[in-house]
Amino acid sequence: MSRIGKLPIKIPENVSITQENEFSKIRGPLGEIEVKVHPFLRCEITDGILEIKPRNNSKLARSVHGTTRALIANAVEGVVNGFKKQLEVVGIGYRAQVEEESLILKIGFSHDVKVKAPEGIKFSVRKNQITIEGIDKQSVGETAAKIRSLKKPEPYKGKGIKYIDEKIIRKVGKTVKSTTGS
Repeated sequence: MSRIGKLPIKIPENVSITQENEFSKIRGPLGEIEVKVHPFLRCEITDGILEIKPRNNSKLARSVHGTTRALIANAVEGVVNGFKKQLEVVGIGYRAQVEEESLILKIGFSHDVKVKAPEGIKFSVRKNQITIEGIDKQSVGETAAKIRSLKKPEPYKGKGIKYIDEKIIRKVGKTVKSTTGS
């Protein structure tokens, strides 16, 4: 049995979880998320605690046990607090701004790059920091990774889009040999 899968999930008072076919609907103050529960697993709610239990001891049931528990725990966390990732735009002349539901990036190309916000995702920009917020952890992380991939930080000057807490390992540029006296 999975160690992570065995851990119970405490359900806050302002969150409701309902089972419909193979989906668990988690509804909270920030929104609603559906998580697919594998048929080999069952969810039991008792006294504000959700437990995921396998229906049998098959290899597939054991392999999806911990993953399903983590997905449901992330959904509960998302509808209560939400998730956010922060990116930083580094470089002379590099800018970011939000227009309506889109992020407009000026990152050294001949044209502006426009990134449309996926459903459930909000962009905000303050100085050179982009904040991506939403209730779905996977969607927030995936959107941040796509924006970062538009202009990855380069190792010589560090120009590009990077995560706020990311350290860029710098390389030393070319050096000129001086030829003095011969």
